[in-house]
Amino acid sequence: MKSVSFAPSILSADFSKLKEEVKSVEEVADFIHVDVMDGHFVPNITIGPVVSNSLKRSKEIRIPFSIHLMITDPDKYASEFEVDSEDLIIFHSEVTDNPREMIDKVRGLGCQVGISQKPGGDLGEILPILDELDEVLVMGVEPGFGGQQFMPETLERIEVLRREISDRGLETAVAVDGGMNPSTVVEAVDAGADTIIAGSAVFGREDRVKAVKELRKAVQ
Repeated sequence: MKSVSFAPSILSADFSKLKEEVKSVEEVADFIHVDVMDGHFVPNITIGPVVSNSLKRSKEIRIPFSIHLMITDPDKYASEFEVDSEDLIIFHSEVTDNPREMIDKVRGLGCQVGISQKPGGDLGEILPILDELDEVLVMGVEPGFGGQQFMPETLERIEVLRREISDRGLETAVAVDGGMNPSTVVEAVDAGADTIIAGSAVFGREDRVKAVKELRKAVQ
């Protein structure tokens, strides 16, 4: 059976009690996904390093973070996030002319590195650097807000990435974010995704643990 990782996104959590929200899914999740938005690259403003670092410093939280920088200046702000070797920082290909330089800077922070694109992005920009990445994050919706419907054309992008990764014998993970539910998660995994990021499908439910378990069961 294919191993699939799950990363609940706190974008859909109750911000008045973020530590408790993270703790509520820690036993069933592989990562906590932190959506960082600046109001420029995407039309929304969420949290930044102050909040992420506060959570990271909590002695009660032990789960790794995947930090998705949906911002125009990852080169400037990536280093402000406190991370360790199990954490992941993801930046967008659209905001840099030199992705290899950004990869090196993120890896220099001592964490893993990933790249993402908006749904209409050119995968040709990512394929040549797959061997330098720990993860490629495929957006199943236009980034900026939670609760959107999954875009079916996302499946083809996942398939292209998975085929290239397999053909080259790489271990780069393929993550998908946006519109995940027990139905779309099956389609995404069948297409080749091995990491599922889900916000509303987890934190929009009263029983967060049950929600993650249902997503896991759907792909087993």
